Amino acid sequence: MAARKLPQVVIIGRPNVGKSTLFNRLVGKRVALVDDQPGVTRDRRFGDAELLGLKFQLVDTAGWEDDEPESLPGRMRAQTEVSLKGADVALFVIDSRADLTPLDREIARWLRQQDVPVVLVANKAEGSSGDAGIMEAYALGFGEPVAVSAEHGEGVADLFQALRPLLEKDEDGWAEPDEPKGDDEPDANAPLSLAIVGRPNAGKSTLINRLLGEDRLLTGPEAGITRDSISVDWEWTHPKSGEVRPMKLVDTAGMRKKAKVQDKLERLSVADARHAIDYAEVVVLLLDATRGLEVQDLKIANLVLEEGRALIVAINKWDVAENPSGLFNGIRAALDEGLAQLKGVTVVAVSALTGKGLDQMLSAAFEVREAWSRRVPTAALNRWFDHALETNPPPAPGGRRIKLRYITQSNTRPPRFVIFGTRLDDLPSSYERYLLNSIRSDLGFGAVPVRLTLKSPKNPFDKG
Repeated sequence: MAARKLPQVVIIGRPNVGKSTLFNRLVGKRVALVDDQPGVTRDRRFGDAELLGLKFQLVDTAGWEDDEPESLPGRMRAQTEVSLKGADVALFVIDSRADLTPLDREIARWLRQQDVPVVLVANKAEGSSGDAGIMEAYALGFGEPVAVSAEHGEGVADLFQALRPLLEKDEDGWAEPDEPKGDDEPDANAPLSLAIVGRPNAGKSTLINRLLGEDRLLTGPEAGITRDSISVDWEWTHPKSGEVRPMKLVDTAGMRKKAKVQDKLERLSVADARHAIDYAEVVVLLLDATRGLEVQDLKIANLVLEEGRALIVAINKWDVAENPSGLFNGIRAALDEGLAQLKGVTVVAVSALTGKGLDQMLSAAFEVREAWSRRVPTAALNRWFDHALETNPPPAPGGRRIKLRYITQSNTRPPRFVIFGTRLDDLPSSYERYLLNSIRSDLGFGAVPVRLTLKSPKNPFDKG
């Protein structure tokens, strides 16, 4: 077993967004110089941080500036870029009180090209002053931002929740982990957290009322009645086995195109719906059969998959659908094309009005949660890995072999795998897709989001 080391978290952002203030807050003492003028921090600064018992090494970096490489700001930016090598997580800090700048977007583009998990931190979010900036931050493509006030110490618990799954899984360094203990496995009998999402007026509240057998949620022909995400504890009885399964049903506000979301209350409602997705296990995307599949539906589906949730698509109002067979096949084909990263998502036809297909939908939800929570035994994973490499060996660009050494499953919910090897920067994305598709088809994950990370040895003299 390799020696235990602290995972490394690097703070990145443009000048004057509060990186050093956040560094001081997490390290627990005033180490980094803080001032209102931008560019105070020029060199990387290291400190040991502890956040609610989670220990890691924190790195403060200079503000990212768009200047020539040979200039002082350009050299500072180069230092920031170097700091990300070997890091476990990047904290991308923005100022929630200001509009997104071209520099924020440039940093986001660069970070998306790096093989490091990113936690988006919306700083200066004390009170309600950062609400608009937090909503706009979704456009950067890193999911839900963590709202904090580094100056006042607000949002620390949310930051802990975002960092914990990214840091704890690799805390043993490079050693191949032992078989995970059963106590760490998710409880298959725990209540299933099921969020219902979709465009306004797709019938989300009506569907939940039908399941409950009562008018628990307000419904009507007007779009946008639901504002807060409403959670209801419930028990479902399987129609064939008679087994009683506990559930937590979550109704959410309708999610319109961003350009149409102008009212502040609606913005907050959509943010609340995104929050519900993040904390769900399975998400049902409810479509309106009278309107078919629209671009906004695909955007919502992609959001669910980006957050790593298990996804089911339910076509509602099936009782009034025209040409149902053609509609179903058309939606199925459009989903496979629009969700290219995850083909074969479960699609069911339902009617919130009559109850048609709802048991099928719930049965599928439990099945997909089981796949989403699945951990492959080490022996079976190694056998699959050897077979996958033998069936389709990695390419050898320029005559130099890419060596894939071994694989381990680092986490579940969603399933995460790490492959260790050499010259991984030269591994084509098509081969990564081959490995991902093989994991899904051969190891029983089906259409759930699977994460795959490639890691090379940190020893620069190890040439494989």
